[in-house]
Amino acid sequence: MINKLVIIGVGLIGGSLALALRQAGAVKEIIGLGRSRENLDAARTLGIIDRSETDLATAVKGADVVVLAVPVAAMQPTLAQLSACLSPHTIVTDVGSTKRDVISYARQHLPNHLARFIPGHPIAGAEKSGAAAAFADLFQGRNVIVTPLPENEAQAVSRITAMWQTCGAIVNTMSAQQHDEIFAAVSHLPHLLSFALVEDIAFRANASELFSYAAGGFRDFTRIAGSHPEMWRDICLANRDVLIREIDTYQSQLNRLRGMLEQNDGKSLEEVFGHARTARAEWLTGKPDSQ
Repeated sequence: MINKLVIIGVGLIGGSLALALRQAGAVKEIIGLGRSRENLDAARTLGIIDRSETDLATAVKGADVVVLAVPVAAMQPTLAQLSACLSPHTIVTDVGSTKRDVISYARQHLPNHLARFIPGHPIAGAEKSGAAAAFADLFQGRNVIVTPLPENEAQAVSRITAMWQTCGAIVNTMSAQQHDEIFAAVSHLPHLLSFALVEDIAFRANASELFSYAAGGFRDFTRIAGSHPEMWRDICLANRDVLIREIDTYQSQLNRLRGMLEQNDGKSLEEVFGHARTARAEWLTGKPDSQ
């Protein structure tokens, strides 16, 4: 049971966490903070939070758990503000899509509270944002990554793990470096590519004609280009060193395919497509493709 939960940034992730814990009967009081009064009012109306606060120190006083669900670029100033007003027993965790930068900010601003700062990242989301997009089942069967620090108290890690498990999530642990390398490849790069394709089409002279004929394939590939621009700007910049390496690797693959086209090498193209199809099927089903 969490007696007092404070969520800083009551959007899709923070709001869904609150709803899931409330539905499970695992929290007594939920306090929300954020930049938008309209969003906080909506969160209260929707039953996501019990009340909102405008003053950070007042909100987190005596809190059991504080969840930082703000954009990655807002982590540093938020942690700086938290440094002077945390109760000794309060556990702080985050939901950031990058981990090395957030941990660096925590070491800078919370050096005396590292035992109870537990970095985390729920692998769940949608294109829509804000409190109105939140729903209690968002984390059911989804992965949540925890990247514990050497300084962390085992009890604090266990409590954050239990919090996410109560929401129906599957909790895994790994290093921050491993986390950022994995998600540069399977999350950050795909978003970058999706944004880039839509940007390319949108600025062509015949953009209207191209979009008018775009169908399911284009819609599927570019779905994530509907994601929040500010959030993805921050994520890409925070993980830019690893992401640049992934762009270079992907560019090499494109150059390889370009060479096959230039050489009219249908056999090699089909082999690449077939391998990709099989790999995707195995990923989706968790077992080798039967075809």
